[in-house]
Amino acid sequence: MPRQPTQKQQRAQVILQRLQMLYPDATCSLTYETPVQLLVATILSAQCTDVRVNQVTPCLFKRFPDAGALAGANREELESLIRSTGFYRNKAKNIQGACQKILTDFQGKVPATMTELLTLPGVARKTANVVLAHGFGINAGVTVDTHVKRLSRRLGLTQHQDPVKIEQDLMKLLAQPDWENWSIRLIYHGRAVCDARKPSCDRCTLADLCPSTSTLVQPLT
Repeated sequence: MPRQPTQKQQRAQVILQRLQMLYPDATCSLTYETPVQLLVATILSAQCTDVRVNQVTPCLFKRFPDAGALAGANREELESLIRSTGFYRNKAKNIQGACQKILTDFQGKVPATMTELLTLPGVARKTANVVLAHGFGINAGVTVDTHVKRLSRRLGLTQHQDPVKIEQDLMKLLAQPDWENWSIRLIYHGRAVCDARKPSCDRCTLADLCPSTSTLVQPLT
């Protein structure tokens, strides 16, 4: 006999249903054409907005379109192209290290498993989840960025600060096919409504489900 969903699981499902209605076309905001370009764009997005990354990558990928070109790029030129994304020296080092490992260990192709992706320089679970979900259609986990972390905590779905522990909590609440749906739509909601400093609880469709809401609202039907 199948186990009945817990109250928290039921609430998470209702939250997701509302987010799907609110953001029906939500998808990855990064611009890319290949898995390696998605990998690079995701590395660049660390502590940087997707908007800024998308301003940088057209020139970057025109000059260095694939793993081979990126691995052999002049480091100073690469740093110059990505400078505006911040932490550009470390990002350039990781991009080149990842691309070199892709060439030597994975026949020039971005690996399509979590275990293999985590061996690449600069790749932790957040980056690996994005690449697997949007590059290969594989839901291996829940992408936990700053928005997902903030909103999942505000919604009372986790008490953790560590992204890995937050991901583990969310994976228990959501069906695997919904893992990336959750992340993408929570990111959209974090950008549009649930701001870090001043959340707009008065116009939030999740207010009646959120224990952190700062505005008394009538339950939504």
